[in-house]
Amino acid sequence: MSSSEADPIDDTESASSDALSAPPVRKRPAPGERRNQILQALAAMLEQPSAERITTAALAARLDVSEAALYRHFASKAQMYEGLIGFIEQSLFTLANQIVEREPDPARQIARVIGMVLQFGEKNPGMCRVIVGEALLHEHERLAARMNQALDRLESLLRQSWRALAESRGAATPTVEAQAGASLAMAVLLGRLQRYTRTGFARHPTEHLDATVQTLLS
Repeated sequence: MSSSEADPIDDTESASSDALSAPPVRKRPAPGERRNQILQALAAMLEQPSAERITTAALAARLDVSEAALYRHFASKAQMYEGLIGFIEQSLFTLANQIVEREPDPARQIARVIGMVLQFGEKNPGMCRVIVGEALLHEHERLAARMNQALDRLESLLRQSWRALAESRGAATPTVEAQAGASLAMAVLLGRLQRYTRTGFARHPTEHLDATVQTLLS
C-alpha cells in the first residue's frame, strides 16, 4: 500500500508529491512464482525448432535476471529439466488415470489416452521435445532415464486396458495381445511426436487421429 493511501485525508497533497518523487519499486515474485517462470521460459525456448543446447546464461537473459538468480531456485540445469519432466508426468498421468476411472469401455480408454498424449504434445511443443528425448541429448543421463521410466509407465497403463479389451473379445492369449497392442500404440505415439519435432512442428501429431486409432484397435 502506498503512503498516499495510508495517511490521513488532510495530508493527501504532501503524501502524493512524495509518492510521485519516489523511485518505482520492483515487485518481487511470490514464493514459487519465479520457479514457475523459469520452467515456462525453458519450455518456451525449447519451442524453437532450431534450438541448440540451452545454456543457463541464455535462460537468465530471457528472464532478465542473473544466473545466480536461477540457482537460487534450482541447484542445476538438470533440476530445471526435471521440473519440466515432473510437470509432464503429473499432467499425463492425472488425465490418463481419470480416463481409465471414468470410461468403462477398454477400447475407448485406449483411444482417449492416445489422443490425450498426442494433444498434449501438440499443445506443448517444447515439452514434446523433452518427451521424445531430443531436448535431453546433451544433458545429464538421468533425465533421459527418468523420461523413459515415465514412458514405460504409460505403456503399462495402456497394456492393462489392452488386456481388458482382449479378454472382452475372447482372445486366447490376452497377455500377449496386450503386450503387442501397447507396444504398437507407444510406437505410434512416439513416432508421431518425433515427426512433429523433426518437421519443425509442421506435421501435427493428431493428424488423422481417429482413423489411426481405429486401425490400431481393429
